[in-house]
Amino acid sequence: MAVAPPQLVFFFVLIIGFCFDPTHQKPSVSLNTTRLSKSGDSVLIKWSGVDSPSKLDWLGIYSPPSSRNHHFLGYKFLSSSPTWQFGSGSISLPLINLRSNYSFRIFRWSESEVNPDKRDHDDNPLPGIKHLLATSPELAFESGWVPDQIHLSYTDRLDEMRVMFVTPDRDQRAVKYGARKDGLDDVAAARVSRYELQHMCDWPANHSVGWRDPGFVHDGVMTNLKSGVRYYYKVGSDDGGWSETHSFVSRNGDSDEAVAFMFGDMGTTTPYATFFHMQDESVATMKWILRDIEALGDKPAFVSHIGDISYARGYSWLWDHFFNQIEPVATRLPYHVCIGNHEYDWPLQPWKPEWASSIYGKDGGGECGVPYSVRFNMPGNSSESTGTSAPATRNLYYSFDMGSVHFVYISTETNFVTGSKQHEFIKRDLESVNRTKTPFVVVSGHRPMYTTSNEGRDAEMRRQMMEHLEPLFVNNNVTLALWGHVHRYERFCPLSNFTCGSRGPVHVVIGMAGQDWQPIWQPRADHPTVPIFPQPLRSMYRGGEFGYTRLVASKEKLTLSYVGNHDGQVHDSVTILASGEVLGGEAGGAGVNALGNGIKAAVNDSDGYGVAGFGGKRPSQKIVGFQ
Repeated sequence: MAVAPPQLVFFFVLIIGFCFDPTHQKPSVSLNTTRLSKSGDSVLIKWSGVDSPSKLDWLGIYSPPSSRNHHFLGYKFLSSSPTWQFGSGSISLPLINLRSNYSFRIFRWSESEVNPDKRDHDDNPLPGIKHLLATSPELAFESGWVPDQIHLSYTDRLDEMRVMFVTPDRDQRAVKYGARKDGLDDVAAARVSRYELQHMCDWPANHSVGWRDPGFVHDGVMTNLKSGVRYYYKVGSDDGGWSETHSFVSRNGDSDEAVAFMFGDMGTTTPYATFFHMQDESVATMKWILRDIEALGDKPAFVSHIGDISYARGYSWLWDHFFNQIEPVATRLPYHVCIGNHEYDWPLQPWKPEWASSIYGKDGGGECGVPYSVRFNMPGNSSESTGTSAPATRNLYYSFDMGSVHFVYISTETNFVTGSKQHEFIKRDLESVNRTKTPFVVVSGHRPMYTTSNEGRDAEMRRQMMEHLEPLFVNNNVTLALWGHVHRYERFCPLSNFTCGSRGPVHVVIGMAGQDWQPIWQPRADHPTVPIFPQPLRSMYRGGEFGYTRLVASKEKLTLSYVGNHDGQVHDSVTILASGEVLGGEAGGAGVNALGNGIKAAVNDSDGYGVAGFGGKRPSQKIVGFQ
C-alpha cells in the first residue's frame, strides 16, 4: 500500500486546519425570527465571522430586499455592539411594517474609503458599499394586511369624525363603530386613494433612493354621532383583518369648552441613522401629550400640528415612521395639520413671486405636497394645482369651531396675498365669525409673521404677511396667531405693526416640538458677531426647550400654556379674557389647573428677564386688549 509523502500530508493538514479555523469562517448574518407580529416589534440581528473588523463596518437596513446596496433605509455601525472587535455581535432593532419584507446586509468600510463628498444631513460621511460581506434571510410581518397608521380628524359637520389608515392593497375596507365597545353596529365604507412615483416633483422623492411604495390610504367617515359621547371603532375587513378597537370623544356642540394640544415642526425618529438628521425629541412630545389625554377623561380635544409634519423630505418611509409614532395619540384625538415648507417647497412650485425666489427652495425634497395631501384630509375643500401630473395640493386653508373658539388654518407656502383665493377665504371667514358663540379666534400657519430669531432669509416673507394678512387679523380681532418654522417658543404682546398695544393678536411661535436645528436669536445690530442677544420689548417670553402648548378655553377666558419636555411642567402661560384683556406671562406660582379637571401642572419660575435662549421672560403685566 502506497504511503503519501510527508510533504503532501502536511499540506492537507494545513488546508483542513484553515477551513475549520473559526477565525476564518465566512461572515454571516442571522435573525432570531423571520416574522414579526406587528409594527414596533423588535428583531435581533446577529453576525459572526468578520475578519479584522473595522470600527466603520456597518449593518444596512433594506426594504424591499431587492433594493440596491446604496438604497438602504438606514444603517447602524457594528461597533455599537460591545463584542464587535471579536468579529461578531448583535443589534436589536424595532421595525415598522412597510408592506414589504426587510433584509439586512453587513459591509466592510475603512477610513481610507471615506468619500467626503457623500454626506448625510449631519455632515457625516455616508457609508461605503464596495465590500458586501453577508446578507440576512428576509423578515416579514404577520400583520401584513391589517390596517395601521390610523388617525382621526374633524369634518365640516359637528356630528362626524373622519378616520384614515393605510393597507397594502386597494380592497374594500370599512369602519365599524358604536357607543359601546361590544356594540360596533354602525358601519361606514372607506374610500381609497394612493400616489405614485411619477407624482413626485424632484429628487429624492422621484428617485429610487427615496421612493418606497406608500400603500393605499383609506378614508372613512363616522356619521350621526351624539355630542360629547365616547365612541369605539375599528377599521379593516373580514378578509384582510381588523385593527384593535380604539375610542374617541365626539365634539360637543352644547359645550363652551375647547381643549387642544398645539405645536409645530415635530418630525419623527428612527432606530437607525439615515440620510437626514431625525427628531428624537418628538418621542417626549408624544409622551407628555399622552399623559394629558389620560387626564382628560371623557372631554373632547384635538391636536394641532402646524407644518413641518414628518420631515420626510422625499424619503417616503419616514412618513410611515411618523404615522406609527403618532398613532397612540391620533387614534384618540383628531390630528389637524397645516402645510409647511418641508411638505411642499420645490423649485418649480406654481406660485413663486420674485420676492420669494430665495425663500421657496427645495425644502420639500421633491414631494410637492403630494403625501401630505393624500395622507391627510382636513375640513373644507381648499386646493391648488401643482402644475404637474401630481394631484392638487390640498389641506391648505380651512376653519372649524370647538366650544368657544373658532380655529383657522392658513398656508404660508401658497398664494396668500390680496386677491388670491386664500386671502378671500381668510377675509370672508374672519368677518363671518359669530363672536357671541365663539368669542375667541385662533389663526395658525407655518412661517411666523413675528420672530426675534436671527432668520434673515424669511424677512421679506414676514413683510408680505404683515402687508396682506395682518390688517385682516387686527381688524377682525383675532385672539391668537400661532406659528411654527422657528424651532423655539416665543410669546409676544398683542401686536400691530411691531407695536404692543390694545389691538392685535397675541403672536406665539410654537415650533419647538422636535426639530432641533435653529439659528441664534437676533444679535445687536451694531455688534452682529458678538453673542449678546437682547430681547425686544414686544417679546414677552423666549424659550429654547422642546415641548408643546396646551390651549384651554371657556366662554370667559382662553389660556395657552407652554409645557417643557424635560419635566412635563408649564414654563409659560398667557390668559386672554373674552373682553380682550390679556393677562400675560404668569410663569411662576403654585401651579395651574391646566385642563379644568384636576391636572395640576407645577409652573417653573424663570430667573430674570431679557435673557434669550433659556427661558427669558418679562415681568407679568396686564394689557388692555381689543373690545
